[in-house]
Amino acid sequence: MDKKHKVSIAGLDPNDPYSFRIPTVDDGKFIWQLIKDTNVLDLNSSYSYLLWADQFSDTSIIVEDHGKLVGFISGFIQPKAQDTLFIWQVAVDESVRGKRIASRMLHSILQSDACRNIRYLEATVTPSNEASTKLFTGLARDLETECTITDGYTKDQFPGGGHESEELFRIGPF
Repeated sequence: MDKKHKVSIAGLDPNDPYSFRIPTVDDGKFIWQLIKDTNVLDLNSSYSYLLWADQFSDTSIIVEDHGKLVGFISGFIQPKAQDTLFIWQVAVDESVRGKRIASRMLHSILQSDACRNIRYLEATVTPSNEASTKLFTGLARDLETECTITDGYTKDQFPGGGHESEELFRIGPF
């Protein structure tokens, strides 16, 4: 598959200014900047975003608005549960928040060839992250399936004492 291949979305308006596609390694520095600019997400090394866009591109997605990166989701198929897609980070530029970009990205990833055998989606979310809670519970509602929330990672498992606990959201089966 051509790495610049535009991901198709059912019902996409041809006049939609947003372009959804699989990331490439050349997008890594822009992904890093988008994550940094959110001022909320954990910023990882620039190398990690290069690696992500290179090695996990088939289960990730970016969105551009007239050539500017405005959205990114990183995901991977769990090695110990091949029917489960884990979503690691969801980032949407402030300029396009409230336009269901994150929801559309999730649906696009789930419609991709790489996810044809996926029956569950998991993500960890801090209790204070209302946007992600709405995103994942909304996805479950869209897919007419369950969303269970259990303990994920405790704050004590994170170094430095400044990180909230993370709850595990499990959506499916679908």
